[in-house]
Amino acid sequence: MAQTVHRTDDVHPLIEPIADHVLSTERHENAPAVVIRADEVQTVLSTLKENIGLDHCACVTAQEYADRFETIYHLRRYADPTQELSVVVPTPRESPSSESAAPVYPTAAWHEREAYDLVGIEYADHPDLRRILLPETWQGHPLSRDYNQDQPQIVSFREHERLLEDRREGPETMHLNMGPHHPSTHGVLHLNAQLDGEQVAAVDPDIGYIHRCEEQMCQQGTYRHQIMPYPDRWDWGGAGLLNEWAYARAAEDLADIEVPAYAQIIRTMGGELSRILSHMLAVATYALDVVGEFTATFQWGVRDRELVQDILEDLTGQRLMFNYLRLGGVAWDLPEPREAFFEKIRAFLDDLPHKLTEYHDMLTSNEILQLRTIDTGHLPPETAKAYGCTGPVARASGVDYDLRRDDPYGYYDELDWSVVTEQGGDNFSRLLVRLREVEESAKIIGQCVDLLEDWPEDDREIQANVPRTLRPDPDTEIYRAVEAAKGELGIYIRSDGTETPARFKIRGPSFSHVQALSEMARGEYIPDLVATIGSLDTIMGEVDR
Repeated sequence: MAQTVHRTDDVHPLIEPIADHVLSTERHENAPAVVIRADEVQTVLSTLKENIGLDHCACVTAQEYADRFETIYHLRRYADPTQELSVVVPTPRESPSSESAAPVYPTAAWHEREAYDLVGIEYADHPDLRRILLPETWQGHPLSRDYNQDQPQIVSFREHERLLEDRREGPETMHLNMGPHHPSTHGVLHLNAQLDGEQVAAVDPDIGYIHRCEEQMCQQGTYRHQIMPYPDRWDWGGAGLLNEWAYARAAEDLADIEVPAYAQIIRTMGGELSRILSHMLAVATYALDVVGEFTATFQWGVRDRELVQDILEDLTGQRLMFNYLRLGGVAWDLPEPREAFFEKIRAFLDDLPHKLTEYHDMLTSNEILQLRTIDTGHLPPETAKAYGCTGPVARASGVDYDLRRDDPYGYYDELDWSVVTEQGGDNFSRLLVRLREVEESAKIIGQCVDLLEDWPEDDREIQANVPRTLRPDPDTEIYRAVEAAKGELGIYIRSDGTETPARFKIRGPSFSHVQALSEMARGEYIPDLVATIGSLDTIMGEVDR
């Protein structure tokens, strides 16, 4: 319920500098929220960014009520993500138009295009307001209340012909289509590239080829049982347990569920195994992208993934689509005999240092890889922040941001480990960060095994006492995120008092990273573009959702 804001001494310090612009305040579970006018978006956001230091536009959520449309900008500090604020911008149903936040936060440009595409909100002064997931000829906005799901949709030949359009930046440039089925695009990604000789003059990423309506499906599922299988499918590179954790953290905070410590340790161990699974795939495929075809490094990466998948199969019963987490804990306890399971993990951890040395000998010490990755695909730290980059992509640019440490959850704050950063900001640095993060994940897993081995048998509680049916209070809103393998994976949920969400928004890290590609590729050579795409480790299922 919105409240009128008053200028008093108890005004939240994040709100004080913009108090004159605040129409009312709202209660969101994760952060204070303010409601502002649609024609004051840039003024308010600029003040929050420059005076308060809210330099991270983590997510933008658009939704429709019976009487209005609404855009929510989820703002945080890179230096301290627990300092966060939600800026709510309502617009009337008959004229859903608002100022664009893109001049303040460049990352908002793509988020607002998605809001326009799926919900129907328009943004004045937007640099390029057009559909982003659906074809331009699509009729209606699929997340709007009056959308007719039965109407036929015809994608004309003109839409396919756009792939062949020669839209040049200048008279001396050449238009080149890359994808959407090029093997170096890591999925169905299409790039409109403009070449000035051998150099890239501009790149326009074209996404939406694998949009599967994941948010809409989650909005039709029940909190307790039906949503959890979906997160595994957002990132099929192996980070499924981390994706499940993103939903679990949001829903558990929404429903005030406290997870037992024993289950938190199991989640932490499984999540880091999942992170290794994802990073091994990233390193293995990067060897294909940059060094050659079927290299030893690729085979080693697949070999080591198989070992991790064996462990996770013992734990979850699945090798990729785990569906192991439950609200309040995990589905079941560790496999029996426990000693054999722990021995299997320790054997993997004991072999890992030698294997990582081989990765460095074969890959990071490779002269060809170094020539293709050092000082290419450069991403300065301020540009990374402007585009909402997180995870290894941001940390390779010196952005010391990791939600496991900065916004603790699970059992991370009880363990000894370090956040990995590099200062190069190039393709080589992103590779180094992932390899070094595997070492830190191994440290975390080893400590979790030690704790689980000694945990009292009569205190092995795997789930909290969660009601069979969850119905959070109406108009309860929350944004929660975890440090997934590729970066900040956030979930926004708004409840309406029923057992299904009224709005379910997924903030995938790869979405922001692909958007930043245009900044990283400009002025680079054509082979550098291939190396840069691979260094982002994008998964298009997470981008398109």
